[in-house]
Amino acid sequence: MGKLDGRVVLITGAARGQGEQEARLFAGEGARVVLADVLDGPGEALAKELGEGLGEGRAAYVHLDVTREEDWAAAVAAARERFGKIDGLVNNAGVLRFNELLSTPLEEFQAIVSVNQTGCFLGIKAVAPEIAAAGGGTIVNTASYTGLTGMAGVGAYAASKHAVLGLTRVAALELAAKGIRVNAVCPGAIDTPMSNPEGVDPAAAGALYRTLVPLGRIGRPEEVAALALFLTSDDSSYVTGQPFVIDGGWLAGVSLF
Repeated sequence: MGKLDGRVVLITGAARGQGEQEARLFAGEGARVVLADVLDGPGEALAKELGEGLGEGRAAYVHLDVTREEDWAAAVAAARERFGKIDGLVNNAGVLRFNELLSTPLEEFQAIVSVNQTGCFLGIKAVAPEIAAAGGGTIVNTASYTGLTGMAGVGAYAASKHAVLGLTRVAALELAAKGIRVNAVCPGAIDTPMSNPEGVDPAAAGALYRTLVPLGRIGRPEEVAALALFLTSDDSSYVTGQPFVIDGGWLAGVSLF
């Protein structure tokens, strides 16, 4: 038996990175997964792969721009039509830009907030009623370790992730009576395309993380997926409204050696 047998979980940003690994792990644990993304080619290919490998009806892909309320409505309708219900949501989609605050154009700041913060809000708003109608379930929001502290060069991103934690706590309070638990994962440096933009030297980045992270390495998306699984499964049945940091010890403090 899988930890998510009988569950239907919608995962945003599921075409690659953390979302892809969450989709793979959740499907492997018995869930039927709705893969949502704007990267249609990779998303459709992953849904087909999971369906062929784990059984027809295990995965479906929907196009979803998380900043558009009408896209959320369409995604929810498609998931309900395909699987009959939704009882889990992973708000994973996000964007990261490196820029000093004083050099950040307003348009860039607003674009980051639109995906990371507004997208999370719209996901909760669109999917929570479906989860309640299914008898309860879970929402996992992807924040960041920068949602709990600061980091130079990512001001817009950090601001949006602080906001995600605020949304998580309020949603947990307001939705508890409906049987919905809401928590957040707060990854540090994770080896995904978002954290390794074009032009960054992988060797230099690896050396930097070995210095900054007490565990001496960058994290793997599979490790974040395992945390999201814990928060989606009954293993965390008495947990809600909490941020869970997964950063190799980065937030713990300054290492001297």
